[in-house]
Amino acid sequence: MDSHALFTELFIYRVILNSIVMILLIRVIYVRTYHKRELFFMFFLLNFIVFLLSYLLENSKAFGSFGAAFGLLAAFSLLRLRTEAMTSKDMTYVFIIIAVGLLNAIMKGTYYEILGVNAIIVIVVFLVDGNIIMKNQKTQVIEYDKLEHVAPMNYNELQAALRLRTGLDIRELTVESVDFPKNRAIIKIYYY
Repeated sequence: MDSHALFTELFIYRVILNSIVMILLIRVIYVRTYHKRELFFMFFLLNFIVFLLSYLLENSKAFGSFGAAFGLLAAFSLLRLRTEAMTSKDMTYVFIIIAVGLLNAIMKGTYYEILGVNAIIVIVVFLVDGNIIMKNQKTQVIEYDKLEHVAPMNYNELQAALRLRTGLDIRELTVESVDFPKNRAIIKIYYY
């Protein structure tokens, strides 16, 4: 058998494992937590391209070291992150999905070791970002038009009014600015 054959049993195993891990990380954890379906396509295909490119380079012995692989990771990260403003959570997921693709492509080890490392990554991401250890608090900046509620002594009334208007379970709020001539306030709300 040719040592440089692409469609080996190990390759098929790695492709299937990588795809399952991406579905778990992106669809089960990320989309369920943040309700952002528009990044699913980018996350999944970026991971797959990194995986495939890394596997081909590793298979052809083009990677001289793990440093070269990490350089590829950095290049893909910069390429994507410069094209669009993303939240820090989104950037963290970009790093994770690139790292998982790279890891699944070039990691040496048995099937069980590769599966174990992937399981650890999925479990840690799920525990940290899946509302298990700590609820994922969201923020939103809104304009509010009733300045009589904005005074510090009326905090409870303001919170109740904003809960009623938004339908959100607001836990905390801060008044960012008040524009008296326009009779409005900019308020940041924190909710689950």
